[in-house]
Amino acid sequence: MYIKDLLSKRDLSSENPVKKDIIKSKNFNIVLVSLEKGQEIDPHPEPYAVFFLVLKGAGLFTNKEGKFELKKNDSLFIEANEIRGIKCFEDLVIMGVQDGH
Repeated sequence: MYIKDLLSKRDLSSENPVKKDIIKSKNFNIVLVSLEKGQEIDPHPEPYAVFFLVLKGAGLFTNKEGKFELKKNDSLFIEANEIRGIKCFEDLVIMGVQDGH
């Protein structure tokens, strides 16, 4: 699969954050998470590890170690079953690479 512009694959909703599958395999999944300014994903645990890379925008990311302000080109790794949350400061697009749980 060849993708020239990953940001062109994003979807936005003024109602809720949008998670879009880009690649799903037995070993890993790649998703795009898009949030409009002011949207949040409350801290919650997930059964898979994930690596987040901010492609556009900025936000406050929460994990077990605290809160981190991330902007374009910043990244964060979160272990399986660890809490994760996002508060969006401006339109935000994140690539997530999830383990294949």
